[in-house]
Amino acid sequence: MGTESESMLHLAAEAFQSKNFDLAAEIYECQLAGVGDPGSRLELMVKRADALAFGGKFTEAFDVYRKASEIERLRPAHLTNLTEYLSGSIRRQDGEGSRRGSPGREEEAAASGATGSGYEDFCCRICLSFLFEPVTLPCGHCFCKKCLERERKEKERPVMCKQCRDSSRVADVQSYRVNVVLSSLLAKWFPALHQAGRLRREGNGLYAEKKMEAALEKYHQAILIAPLDHILFSNRSQIHSSLKHYENALRDAEMSCRLKPHWSKGHVRKAQALVSLGRTEEALREYLLCLSMEPDCRVAKTEALKLLSELLAPVTGQVPEHISDCSNILSSRAHIKSSIRAPFQTISSCSLPSDSSLPVPERSEGSHVKGQPELRRLGHCFLLKRKRRSTEEEAEEERWENSADCKRSKSEPTETPGSLSSEVGDVLDPADLECSLCMRLFYEPVTTPCGHTFCLQCLKRCLDHNPKCPLCKEELSEYLVQRQYCKTVLMENLISKYLPSELMERQKIHQEEMAELSNLNKNVPIFVCTMAFPTVPCPLHIFEPCYRLMIRRCMETGTNSFGMCLGDNLKGFVDYGCLLEIRDVKFFSDGRSVVDTIGRRRFKVMQHRERDGYNTADIEYLEDVKVEGVAERELQSLHDTVYDQALVWVNSLKAEQKERIEGHFGPMPEKDCELQASPNGPSWCWWLLAVLPLEGRAQLPFLALTSLKDRLSGIRKVLLFMAHSRHR
Repeated sequence: MGTESESMLHLAAEAFQSKNFDLAAEIYECQLAGVGDPGSRLELMVKRADALAFGGKFTEAFDVYRKASEIERLRPAHLTNLTEYLSGSIRRQDGEGSRRGSPGREEEAAASGATGSGYEDFCCRICLSFLFEPVTLPCGHCFCKKCLERERKEKERPVMCKQCRDSSRVADVQSYRVNVVLSSLLAKWFPALHQAGRLRREGNGLYAEKKMEAALEKYHQAILIAPLDHILFSNRSQIHSSLKHYENALRDAEMSCRLKPHWSKGHVRKAQALVSLGRTEEALREYLLCLSMEPDCRVAKTEALKLLSELLAPVTGQVPEHISDCSNILSSRAHIKSSIRAPFQTISSCSLPSDSSLPVPERSEGSHVKGQPELRRLGHCFLLKRKRRSTEEEAEEERWENSADCKRSKSEPTETPGSLSSEVGDVLDPADLECSLCMRLFYEPVTTPCGHTFCLQCLKRCLDHNPKCPLCKEELSEYLVQRQYCKTVLMENLISKYLPSELMERQKIHQEEMAELSNLNKNVPIFVCTMAFPTVPCPLHIFEPCYRLMIRRCMETGTNSFGMCLGDNLKGFVDYGCLLEIRDVKFFSDGRSVVDTIGRRRFKVMQHRERDGYNTADIEYLEDVKVEGVAERELQSLHDTVYDQALVWVNSLKAEQKERIEGHFGPMPEKDCELQASPNGPSWCWWLLAVLPLEGRAQLPFLALTSLKDRLSGIRKVLLFMAHSRHR
């Protein structure tokens, strides 16, 4: 019997997961009939109530929750699904209202952060307010330093960027400093808002020291400067709550919600004030509204569960005659509970649509849904009866709002919204956005963890020489090894928006530089080191700063190629070399790298040059001269003979020697099907020249030859010499 019951409960859980809520509710109801243990009955009743709620049968669900609470007071864990359903219903209803109105408008308003305030380009996407002490994350997005610290403290999971949702590169937030350039610019462009931010910081310090009155005065001053900043009203609301000025706390919280309807913390502040005033049902709705915006808000979730538990606790009393028959609510306290049955109506015209019906979650096929009409009837039957305030309270609120409007009219600037951004263009000096290394306009600006901003290429060149910040000398080894340089998005957007002509000129200079570096005939970078041959691998260990720069430029231009030449005491490097192609690069934390390359083409140096510490050259590529007729047949015969001699020499090597050679260069290539198909000749010739015990100066003439016959003849002489030497 126990096994059958467990199977049915498992089936009910699967039905709930697949959104077949009617089936889940029926199974739980059947199982209740055979359960007598109070604890087990409580768990089953809660699960049945969850299924009924998600199925849209909220009247039945509420009755089941109430009956379950008579067995034992419901704990927060019992009400998690109910909270999720209620907050989800608000979210879905809000979404439908947006679709009925202007699609995407509310999402855009939330994303823009400071819509209508005039500093949309300079807002933090966490607090939706003006950036104060901006910190740039490795992904390139900027947030207020305090916002990031608060996110790290309040959220159990690692900090995640609110814009790109990336948390993989966000290490310890405390290790990231304020963006020096951006912070200075914002203070220069928006002195009033920056001053309000400083007052807010001072007020927070006083609040932490329990100096409430002094903190309140700081916020009064800040609000006079920035009367449209919702954070100031929210924080002042908290100070009022600490001073037990709950009416003032509520007014400030409501103002914060009006200024920024989609900021969840404002609704938390409002809910906290409502709880202090004993308006429990309104507080619950604010917490649920907050959860509909930010499902992971721990404060809202904890408090909503606590309030639901209190509202569903058993009560006694007589049923008033005017209460509708469709409810079993008892006493005036139970009447408060009925408010959570009512569809969550509009808190304000800018937060939720006025449609009174809660949308029902999607259902699986075959599940009969009757919840939507029932919810409409329920909305008609259980409209929330708000407590009317007295005439004196309304008059008091009106006087307060008139006073606030008067203060705003005195302190607000006369310009229309958006004028703040337009003023930036008037005060912006291109010198404000110059790289301290190249003294030119930032191009692809990146910000280090220490808060300094440079052009991407400028920073890389500095890190080639020293893994420290060029300005403050802070160690950047870890930043260097990651090699994930993301452009500072806000800085790039500012330059693009306010300095378009300067940016175009800067881009033109960069493109000209890249075009020059991409030319594989003129100013080709030359690595002066060893002999390299076509088709033969050539691994390199790069540690000198000039060659770090050279390799990076080869990668950035897309050519992935550079020349390899032997050194020369007079010219710097010899007149013949081989063009290498980069196949892979592995970087180390100290800036060194191992570069896997392979030879591609031979060249002759026409002009020796130098650039940024490394050698370059104008070159001319070499190709073998093709032969035909009798000469071709003689060449084929010579080729076969020399190939056989080469095989004999390779096979005569000791096993250890042969293994080392093949481990480094690979096995000896087979004969080519067409002898003269490649402009470099047969690949086995170059492989053999690379492994023969010859000095670089002895190998160099083979690279310069354009006659395959002469190259084969030379190789044969070397092999004959090696054979005679072995027999002696």
